[in-house]
Amino acid sequence: MNSSILATAFTATLALLAGPAHAEDHPMEKCYGIAKAGQNNCADSAGVHSCASKSKKDMQSYDWKYVDKGTCAKYGGSLSSAK
Repeated sequence: MNSSILATAFTATLALLAGPAHAEDHPMEKCYGIAKAGQNNCADSAGVHSCASKSKKDMQSYDWKYVDKGTCAKYGGSLSSAK
């Protein structure tokens, strides 16, 4: 058997064994005021835009990104919007 085929099969098997990451395994929360321009996760709370990646300025208080639960303050954000 070709060693590259065997290596590929081994890698694929390891990936399957690792399994997908589930939200319940990795809780997230909305963190307002930390998204850079064009990097927000979804619609803002102020009604300025209605879609992800539409923020125009860095660190707007009404734009949010998902972060690991309990880390928002570490990034200088807030769990609530300033609208």
